[in-house]
Order: sequence, then structure tokens, then C-alpha cells
Amino acid sequence: MTTIATHSEPAPQLVKVDNEVDDDVETDPEVDEDYEVNNEIIDHATFDQLLEMDDEEDHEFSKSLVWDYFGQAEQTFEDLNTAMSGLDFSELSRLGHFLKGSSAALGLVKIRESCERLQHYGSRKGPEGIETVPDNEAGELIRALLSQMRQEYDEASSYLKAIYEEQ
Repeated sequence: MTTIATHSEPAPQLVKVDNEVDDDVETDPEVDEDYEVNNEIIDHATFDQLLEMDDEEDHEFSKSLVWDYFGQAEQTFEDLNTAMSGLDFSELSRLGHFLKGSSAALGLVKIRESCERLQHYGSRKGPEGIETVPDNEAGELIRALLSQMRQEYDEASSYLKAIYEEQ
């Protein structure tokens, strides 16, 4: 039987993980600003709704959704790297949209916000999706954002695994 911590309990302590981030790539200032303002990993109202779908004696349903998300996200990151190497803006935007939906379904706030920004940058728009940006600028914004997204995913993954006591 899996034991699960709810948001009313203290948040699990996260272990610092060396994510091998490329220090030569600047981070997206929009992401840095959002990180300082909203350092919450998960929207507990959304995640609690998912937990309510579980049987009372176990959390196998929600756990299977979370583990499916991990597999989907890992594949998406591989696809993002491929799209980035060819600077395929439309594919980067599409993948951002795809990961945004599944991240939102689990309440992964920071990843969802970054995916939305990726969607805009892939459409050669600014962070809010309004102003047009040149290809070279969009490429640099995406490069910085992908590094930040990977950090956010690793943080969320550790957090969720700790919730399910699988870490």
C-alpha cells in the first residue's frame, strides 16, 4: 500500500540534485522573475482533485498518472532537444503546448508557465505572446528557457516522488 502526504502536512524536504545545467546559457529573465515571485512547485487544489479520484485504501490511480507523466515529459524533453538542434520553431511551440497540458493537469505550476512561454517563443512571440521577436532572439530565449524547464521538471519530479515515498 502506498502512503501519500497531503498538502496539509509539511512539504517533504527536497534533496539538491546536480542537474548538469549549462552555465554558459543565460537563464530567461522572465522565468527568473516568475521563480522569485511564485516558488510553488504544485497547485495543491489541482493535485488534491486528482487524489480524490483514488480509492480510499491506495493511491494507485493518481500514482499511475504521475508516473505516466514522468515518461511523457522525459520523451518530450528529448523531442525538444531534437527540435532545438534544428531550430524547428513550430515543433518547439507544439511540444510546449503538449507538455503544458499534461503539466497543468497535475498542477505543476512552474512547468506549465514555462511551457506556455515556450509556446510563444516557438511562434516567435515575446513571453506574453503579443510582440513579435526575431528568429535569433527567439532561439536564444528558447535555449535559456529549456535549461530552466529541465530544472523545474527535476524539482517537480523529486517533489512528487517524495509525496509517493518512492524517492
